[in-house]
Amino acid sequence: MTVSAVKGPDPAGEGARSGPARPGLLLLFLCLADLMVVLDATIVNVALPSMKSGLGMTQTDLQWVVNGYALVFGGFLMLGGRLGDLFGRKRLFLIGVVLFTAASVVNGFAEDAVVLIVGRCLQGLAGALIAPTGLSIINTSFTDTSMRTKALGAWGTIAAAGGALGLLLGGVLSTALSWHWVFFINVPIGVVILLGSRLIPDSRSREEDPSVDYAGAVTLTGGLLLLVLALSHGESWGWTSARTLGCAGAALLLLALFLVASVHSRSPIVRLGIFRIRTLAVADLVLLMLTSGIFSMFFFSSLYLQDVLNYSPIRAGLAFLPAAIGVMVGATLAQPVVNRLGPVAVGTAGLAIGAVGMLLLARLPDEGDYAGGLLPGLLTLSIGLGLAFVPVTLLATSGVPEQDAGLASGLYQTVQEIGGAIGLAVLSALATRRAAEELDGASAGDAAAQVAAQVAGFRTAFLGGAVALLAGAVVFAALLRKRHVAPVMEQAAKSDVQPA
Repeated sequence: MTVSAVKGPDPAGEGARSGPARPGLLLLFLCLADLMVVLDATIVNVALPSMKSGLGMTQTDLQWVVNGYALVFGGFLMLGGRLGDLFGRKRLFLIGVVLFTAASVVNGFAEDAVVLIVGRCLQGLAGALIAPTGLSIINTSFTDTSMRTKALGAWGTIAAAGGALGLLLGGVLSTALSWHWVFFINVPIGVVILLGSRLIPDSRSREEDPSVDYAGAVTLTGGLLLLVLALSHGESWGWTSARTLGCAGAALLLLALFLVASVHSRSPIVRLGIFRIRTLAVADLVLLMLTSGIFSMFFFSSLYLQDVLNYSPIRAGLAFLPAAIGVMVGATLAQPVVNRLGPVAVGTAGLAIGAVGMLLLARLPDEGDYAGGLLPGLLTLSIGLGLAFVPVTLLATSGVPEQDAGLASGLYQTVQEIGGAIGLAVLSALATRRAAEELDGASAGDAAAQVAAQVAGFRTAFLGGAVALLAGAVVFAALLRKRHVAPVMEQAAKSDVQPA
């Protein structure tokens, strides 16, 4: 997850005081909550093969362990922030921490796939309460501009580091203990946050006519869940079966109702007029393509490392560290180059480099080594992602009216989660179909044929990811010109925008 810290309005008038009594401890507790949410977006990836064998799960079940969390988190993210504004940010933040901790316990003790998937959805709902309210507490508590910028920078750094830490920690816990501990690790973190709750100040919006767009939140999340369900099960159910067509039709109906609710609501979850801002609309569209491609990299690379190369979970976690370093290198290079060449040029180049990395992964051998097979693609892709995320983040969260800064950041996070979930569903379906075609006619006991079929599916998924990244590069370059991004760059130069 990538967080963009945008200087917002002065929180005076929302119950904020001159500043928290113990700002360091307050920031620690808020960042611990942020870490808990981000950690669970990636920590399960390395543990997926262990879950598969321990609970007898299918590949479709596994993708829902990832997608259940991402979709519910993305669908309710902006509602969580709105509820915090109206009913108290501290209250919603602590409810989210309690729910996240409890759901982690349920997942740790899960003995079948259904319980685990439901628990992951509950974690996603809790994360949708924690993330926006935590950011709001920072904005309303740290009233000094310098302190607030540093606090938001710390929040963003935790978010970036948590993703890489999750891959490593998932491997360590799965190897040293069991996959159950990738969830139990959240329990002590949640307890520490709750013990420090008295240091968290409360605040809420002072609107004369507050309202909540519950209809918009429910229809958006329900529509996306049904859409991913249809895409992920279409291959096994049959693309023209009643179940597939029924889920797809219901998804389209709910999404249409979401648009109607957004138009008629006094306080919509998403104010549709914000998409008239060209840079934001294009950046969010590109982000959708970007995340739909890269989620497959973590998912299928983890399966390749453990199922094909027979890596232990901890060794697989360590194998992802070069990718995390590559992202940081790309992001570090991007920041000064964006000012010199502009965000469109850098973003397009980053997406193109990422696509080349995906194409390298699409050439994985059935029997290969890590250094010669997987690593070149991972490094190339990760550097491209680092280059692309900085300009995409800048354009998706800047150049908007000050009162829409929170909405722009919420949209950015939501598109990330939804794009990843839909992309993983589509690419998993393609991988499953390709593997089935390769196995057609092979002996059931032919282990080599089974591995070859599985890797053929992985290659198809990586090829689909390359297409998504290339499409993003084309859209970025074709729909944005210097005149579109010039106001954004001017605003960024004058304000405290800090892409993390």
